[in-house]
Amino acid sequence: MDIKQIQELIKFVSRSGVNEVAIEQKDFKITIKTAQTPTVVQATIPAPLVTSAIPAAAAPQPIAPTEAKPAAATEDNSKYITIKSPMIGTFYRSASPEKPSFANVGDEISTGKVICIIEAMKLFNEIESEVSGRIVKVLVENASPVEYDQPLFLVEPI
Repeated sequence: MDIKQIQELIKFVSRSGVNEVAIEQKDFKITIKTAQTPTVVQATIPAPLVTSAIPAAAAPQPIAPTEAKPAAATEDNSKYITIKSPMIGTFYRSASPEKPSFANVGDEISTGKVICIIEAMKLFNEIESEVSGRIVKVLVENASPVEYDQPLFLVEPI
């Protein structure tokens, strides 16, 4: 099973409303579970359980970021192209902590240039840009989990 088939399976599971799908072949096994709305691969289930306990203890904190979002919404982002995550995994801006980031704010990118890595099931997938332009904003923190179709970068077309 290749990455495209896995992506299609994840899309199907999220659209179908099924809670869990497990596929086992001769040399491959995958289990996909869905939560309320996001699709979760079994390997990433422990992280949301740990982080969900923290916001419950600190309920006032989520209010402040929510108030900051309307201010960001007043910015005119319609002229920018959004590069989205093609898969679920962990977002990395560079190949290793010692190496420089693939793409920084202000960098000009072209179609086919590697802009980040997303680790999914111990596989490191280089994500290439499908657009040319200048990086305006990086929307995800390094080493943080991302969902399928989650915005990663804002790009100003050239």
